[in-house]
Amino acid sequence: MGTWAWGESGEIGNGYFGSHLTRPDLEEVAHKAHAAGFTLWDTALVYGMGRSETALGEVLRRYARSDYQLSTKFNPRIAGTSDDPVADMMEQSLANLGTDYIDLYWIHNPADVPRWTPHLIPLLKSGKVKHIGVSNHNLSEIKLADQILGDAGFRVEAIQNHYSLLYRSSEHAGILDYCRNQGIAFFAYMVLEQGALTGRYGPENPMPQGSRRAEIYNGMLAQLKALTDKLDSIGQSQGTAASAVATAWAIAKGTTPIIGVTKPHHVDGLVQARSITLTNDDIAELEALADAANVNTRGFWEQEM
Repeated sequence: MGTWAWGESGEIGNGYFGSHLTRPDLEEVAHKAHAAGFTLWDTALVYGMGRSETALGEVLRRYARSDYQLSTKFNPRIAGTSDDPVADMMEQSLANLGTDYIDLYWIHNPADVPRWTPHLIPLLKSGKVKHIGVSNHNLSEIKLADQILGDAGFRVEAIQNHYSLLYRSSEHAGILDYCRNQGIAFFAYMVLEQGALTGRYGPENPMPQGSRRAEIYNGMLAQLKALTDKLDSIGQSQGTAASAVATAWAIAKGTTPIIGVTKPHHVDGLVQARSITLTNDDIAELEALADAANVNTRGFWEQEM
């Protein structure tokens, strides 16, 4: 369950989505996710500069801590100047989330891997962090981080990168194969490209003006129409939506999708995605249409893999 949008203020232009989310809305989402058996919640201190973590912590307090897992991140870009900025940021996340440990803690981007990775080791030894992942790292950076942790008896256990039908850089760079061979979980974010692959938006129905995602995606919606039409066609044949098919594609590729959930029906789509069967021909046709769209959705914060 992704909570990137939970950190938004709700003001148009302040964030990617321009979402206005109330606590009762989010409690309903969490209730439905919990009932459906989804237990891993992904957030980050940088999502709304603490608003996402705080909202998530408040919503999850009704559940036993053993009933869910928390995933959050250290971001070198906002590191402080203390002796141990990683520990400081982790403590801030613990306070925001209202917990005393993090199940999966990430380094959010690969700025200076040798500098920041060693700071994770004391957190693992203390038990405040259970598992380590790295996000937006290329293959050489993943291997370096794993070597640093390995020297202390730990390892990189998860990778989180942008991965969708429109952005397969981690596949082309060999990262998916490496994860498969090493038994490392690969978490795919932006699988739905902020709504561009849900079938909801098109040239005649663009994303809401004033949001940053509209600035990024509205100009390419015409190029995506053949792909979204195919996603919709497969969805209709299986009694589901285009978004569930795009999610099912990511599952079929051996990844664990992180899907942003802000409404209860988003959880329904994830339940449906788990039951969709895509043939090899379906996958090949979707990827060919995605390649033919010839768009680049790499985020400004992301490096080339």
